[in-house]
Amino acid sequence: MTAELIRWVLENLNYWVVTLFMAIESSFIPFPSEVVVPPAAWLSMAGDSMNIVLVVVFATLGADVGALVNYCLARYLGRPVVYRFANSRLGHLCLLDSAKVEHAEDFFRRHGATSTFFGRLVPAVRQLISIPAGLSRMPIARFLAFTTLGAAAWNTVLALIGYAIYRLTPLKTTDEVYRLATEYSHEIGYVIIGFVVVVLAVMIYKAWKR
Repeated sequence: MTAELIRWVLENLNYWVVTLFMAIESSFIPFPSEVVVPPAAWLSMAGDSMNIVLVVVFATLGADVGALVNYCLARYLGRPVVYRFANSRLGHLCLLDSAKVEHAEDFFRRHGATSTFFGRLVPAVRQLISIPAGLSRMPIARFLAFTTLGAAAWNTVLALIGYAIYRLTPLKTTDEVYRLATEYSHEIGYVIIGFVVVVLAVMIYKAWKR
């Protein structure tokens, strides 16, 4: 079933498919973003049916929609319902459990509102960081701003992987692109987190010196 769904996505890539499945990926439903963005970016380089900048834009819009679903469910249903769902059979089918939600909450407590930016770049936290934001009733405008920036950064990484695969490899199908993108996306995400942390540290240090 999952393999057939992935094959369908890869064979029917367009902006609406990118938006829809990135919304699904960004919610509590498990779906790898590597299936969507790198192949779409590769396709935009291989033909005229898509544009790589618009791939990032629509992927980010989809990620915002999915993140808002998690945020609103957590905010209006509350912690007991969220944890009950995470430990339910349906929650387990969605690859959820209370430990994963607790991990996301701990990440949010340690990093504050900016975790909705950094969390978008961290595997195992990306899809769930919206839940503690909703539980803490983080202002929605601030939540969306950080989420959009984080999602745009992650989707740009994935799009650049698709671009690099087109330029540097002889791969000919979106399925091959997906497999290669999955192999390297997490490592690149961690590199970007490190770069952002260094830049922020320098900015904070300069502001403190002034």
